[in-house]
Amino acid sequence: MEIARRLLGRHAEQEQMRVLLGHARNGRGGALFVTGEPGIGKTTLLDATTASLPGMRLLRVNGFEAEATIPFAGLQRLAIPLRPHFHKLPENHRNAMRIAAGAAEGAPPDRFLVGLGVLGLLAAAGDAEPVACVIDDAHLLDSESLDVLGLVARRLEAESVALVLAARDTSHLEAQLAGVPVLRLAGLEPEWALRLLTASLPDAIDPAAAAQVVAATGGNPLALVDLASELSARQLTESSLADEPLPIGHHLETLYLRRIRHLSGDLQLWLLLAAADSTGSIDLVRAAGHALGLPGDPVEEAESEGLVELGRTIAFRHPLVRSAAYNAVQGAQRRRAHRALALAAEELGLLELEAWHAAKATLGTDPDVADRLERVADTAGRRGGLASRARVLATSSTLTPPGQVKFTRLVAAAEAALASGAAQLAKSYLDDVDEDALDPISRGRLVSTRASIALFTADPALMEAGAQMLAAAECFHGHDVALEQDALIKAFEYTLPAERLAQGLTLSELGARLHKGAELRQGTAGTILRGLSAHILLPYEHAVPLMRSAVDTILALDASELLRYGATSVALTTALWDATARRECLTRTATAARDAGALQLLDSTLWIMSLAELTGGTPRHARQYIEQVRELRRAIGYDAEHVINVALLAWAEAPRPQVETIAEGAGAMGFGGVQSAGAAALAVRDLAEGDYEQAYRRLKPLIEDPFLQVTPLEVPDFVEAACRSGRAHEATSHVTHLEELASANGSPWTQGVAHRSRALIEEDAEPHHQAAIETLTPTDLDIELARAHLLHGEWLRRNRRRRDAREQLHTALRLFEQGQAPAFAQRARAELSAIGDRQPARGSRDNLDLTPQQLTVARLAANNHTNAEIAATMFLSPNTVDYHLRKVYQKLGISSRRQLAERLGADT
Repeated sequence: MEIARRLLGRHAEQEQMRVLLGHARNGRGGALFVTGEPGIGKTTLLDATTASLPGMRLLRVNGFEAEATIPFAGLQRLAIPLRPHFHKLPENHRNAMRIAAGAAEGAPPDRFLVGLGVLGLLAAAGDAEPVACVIDDAHLLDSESLDVLGLVARRLEAESVALVLAARDTSHLEAQLAGVPVLRLAGLEPEWALRLLTASLPDAIDPAAAAQVVAATGGNPLALVDLASELSARQLTESSLADEPLPIGHHLETLYLRRIRHLSGDLQLWLLLAAADSTGSIDLVRAAGHALGLPGDPVEEAESEGLVELGRTIAFRHPLVRSAAYNAVQGAQRRRAHRALALAAEELGLLELEAWHAAKATLGTDPDVADRLERVADTAGRRGGLASRARVLATSSTLTPPGQVKFTRLVAAAEAALASGAAQLAKSYLDDVDEDALDPISRGRLVSTRASIALFTADPALMEAGAQMLAAAECFHGHDVALEQDALIKAFEYTLPAERLAQGLTLSELGARLHKGAELRQGTAGTILRGLSAHILLPYEHAVPLMRSAVDTILALDASELLRYGATSVALTTALWDATARRECLTRTATAARDAGALQLLDSTLWIMSLAELTGGTPRHARQYIEQVRELRRAIGYDAEHVINVALLAWAEAPRPQVETIAEGAGAMGFGGVQSAGAAALAVRDLAEGDYEQAYRRLKPLIEDPFLQVTPLEVPDFVEAACRSGRAHEATSHVTHLEELASANGSPWTQGVAHRSRALIEEDAEPHHQAAIETLTPTDLDIELARAHLLHGEWLRRNRRRRDAREQLHTALRLFEQGQAPAFAQRARAELSAIGDRQPARGSRDNLDLTPQQLTVARLAANNHTNAEIAATMFLSPNTVDYHLRKVYQKLGISSRRQLAERLGADT
């Protein structure tokens, strides 16, 4: 009995499970990933723990191999009992789940949008009664279901829901479920493993031999029991004394194989069908057996032999039993079984399963089966199952005779794999493509996908990504205008990360090709291309109207089009010095990406927003966007702790060598934009700290080698560095250039920094200082305005107008502290100290006793976002947002959002 208790109980592991379930009953949801080798007792642990769940609803789902390429198949089975709660979900979540299930038509949903729907569905069910959701054999689930469950597991915090996923040890599971707490099951302790072995043997075994057998099995209880039932104590002793380790897996599969071969022919055939199917469907196996002429249905005989367990589905005693049943026959017999299963699946209307078995039944190539698989892949794609689409298309390609169709399918598989985040898999598909066999459009898609892979994986080949996209556009030319224009826009976008390190094209070549593409067709893409080509090729005053037209077009786009073109706006709006339009375009793009669950696009958009805030914004907002990137990456299981905006590090007074090392490392990887942003941000910090010579040296190379919209923003800093380092003569032409830009674009931002710069080179500086402040005050360009007040205050102090200087410096200090620019704040304090006004350093409002997640919730709530909006922004359920908000109120001793806004400050 004690041995049985150990096998069925696993006290420590059961206790961990009970704690999880107890927390869920109390509204503190969570998840657990239970893993271990086959036979270690995962299912037994789940059964023992969930056998009695007072006050909890149990939802249990198993994974099946044959459903592994059917997107969201596991989730469909999980969601069926939860249908009464569907009406409680936001409309976009309901639609995403319906499309994913194949119950509605619409744009293919991102798997993470489906994940937010599942999270909301479970949270709603948990509001009615606590829910325990148990997923067994998770390693056999389709990739989309795994991704969704991983997101749900990472975001359960304040819901009455416990999620337990049990699976074998596999590397792909660890990646997809990264961030989920792991319970790794080991074998029995040596003492209990020895007791189990000796109790299972009819004869005594030498203790030393028994210890070696236990060690060889790792205490795996099923291995111990099955070995004892097959081998005698003498055989086990002899095996333990051999020169080589006891081959446990080999012994087990051999003994199962012997058992199977002693069965009747009909039962062997039935077991073969059950092993070949893997869905566990009794009806499917029965129908396939009937097609093969089985006279009866030997299910009870199979169970009595102790090889399978029958319930609503067929479950093999051990994966090696299934392997033995499948491998006990020749390949021709296995293919015959799959053909029978394919026919049975077709009769039952299981088209995806029919195609899967038909593929398994095929030797060599079969165009008809390949076509059916492609249709299955298309269905998966329409449902948002990109990972499944990729795998099915790859299989379809292997069944397709050599030629254009074969390799076109492989290119499509690579596109789907990359879109699902599997960049290395996409690369491996492309490596097998014969480019000479492709038609021009497929060749363009291949080239485009390679460029995208380089950017996605941060491969140094990204320096050629822009040129590669131009090559793709050439492939599309004369065949598909839409693809050509989109490739040209991406050519521009892919050139920006490399900046001056871009290879394979010059800016003038890029601009000329964009102009040519703009003339192909009017419309959104044509207008954007016209604006981009003008940005590169035309004199600034002539480019402004075309760039403005492109920005206006982007601002008018609906959400679906913003997903395609929204990110392009950052270059155009920055070139126009239009921080308001830039913020609006990027905010709307981020919202569209968030609503669509397009988390990869959301990630990159938030990155862009963080970088953009350091020019025409505030470090405070830049930091908030980086925190949102971290929150996003935690949700999808990526590393969040090493998310770094190197320019923000410079503003935040990180050690200079650290910033320089990171910037140089980015440059070595091909990210020239990150490298130059780091150098420019360090130069700004040098200015703040009064090291004008060093600021000049950092900025001089960037100014002498200009790059599109980036360099003009650095000109005001260069003017200040040159003037303050005794090189005012170098600044004059740049001030004039700023004034010409301001005249052309009418931007208050440009006008303000032009006045501020002019004040540095004129003896009668005060009118320009005042003009800078007057121009910038109505805007939300807080740091630019603060710097204008600072320079004016310094000028006033040098002219011994202490009272006026104090007023300007106090305003500058307040804005710097509010915007979290500590180096500039210290410079303002030093100036105030010089006139006898000592201002102590103030702690940041972020220095509160709040976790990063609580602080993000607090900021959003202080800005009047609803709990539902905060939940969508942070990929949480509204329950969890409410939980965090209550914690924030408790820690800060407040009771309302109005008090929260006051505590955090007006500009959060």
